[in-house]
Amino acid sequence: MSNLIETYYRDHRDELLAFVSSRLGGAVEAEDIVQNVFLRLLTTDKMITEITLPALTYTIARNLISDYYRRRNTYEEFEHFIKRSSDDYSSMESVISAKELTELLERGLARIPENFREIYRMHIYGGMKVGEISQTLGEGYKSVEHRLGAARKALRSFLENYV
Repeated sequence: MSNLIETYYRDHRDELLAFVSSRLGGAVEAEDIVQNVFLRLLTTDKMITEITLPALTYTIARNLISDYYRRRNTYEEFEHFIKRSSDDYSSMESVISAKELTELLERGLARIPENFREIYRMHIYGGMKVGEISQTLGEGYKSVEHRLGAARKALRSFLENYV
């Protein structure tokens, strides 16, 4: 299977790079996404054939592009929130430092069950997706997804009292 992916990489890398670049408008991010596409193809446990490889490659690329824009949008919203908060108040003391926010987050995590806490930390600090967490823990995807959602909801309500 890796020979098939290697051949496809050599033959179609530039084509995929052009596709991703046209969606992102930047060469640096596009290069990273193309590399991640082939890394995911090489590490997948799903059956890949010559027929399914092109569609799978472009599906992964589109998903990574969507992830890129989602992260960028979240970052811009947070940046806007911080800017707005600092404009609303006369001093910088009102803006919560990263250290204080981490401490608050840890206090909130201490209030939720251990199995929820573990999944949340794996997702936030480890950067793992729900599928990766479920494989690592040997638990069902939906169970992990539910506990991650419940942990987020509990932390969100805890943090609303402080932010």
